[in-house]
Formats: sequence, structure tokens, C-alpha cells
Amino acid sequence: MQTNIFRSGNSLAVRIPKELSFANHGESVQIERVGATLVIRPLDKQSLADLMDVCAMFSSDFMADGRDLAPEVEREVCDQ
Repeated sequence: MQTNIFRSGNSLAVRIPKELSFANHGESVQIERVGATLVIRPLDKQSLADLMDVCAMFSSDFMADGRDLAPEVEREVCDQ
């Protein structure tokens, strides 16, 4: 299938024919250059729905000793 590249503002754009579409209008995609090829893939919708399942994967002693904190550094205050 052939299509044309055109200018949209300061960017180049390409119209993806309906037969090749996989995304709904406004859905985010990732674009990557691989050699002379551009690869476009849909991004998974991010959700917090499975957050509790992810947290349950940590062991019961995860960070039991706390974490190493960097020493506090005194900083200059700039009056603006």
C-alpha cells in the first residue's frame, strides 16, 4: 500500500490507510526508527487497576531496613 508524507505544522505526517489502522483516533502510539524503517505500535493503556497485585509481588521483608538516604545538603536560598 502506498501513501504520501506531508507537512503538518513543523512536523512530517503520514496518513495511515483505514485498512491498516489499529488505533482509535487520539490513542497513543510509539514510533521508532529501525534502520530505514519506521515502526509504529500502539501503547497499552496505563491503569492503576492492578496496582495491588503488583505490590503483592514484593516479599514481606522488602525494605524492612528502610532505605539509604543521601545526606542532606544545605542549599543557598535565592531571593527573586
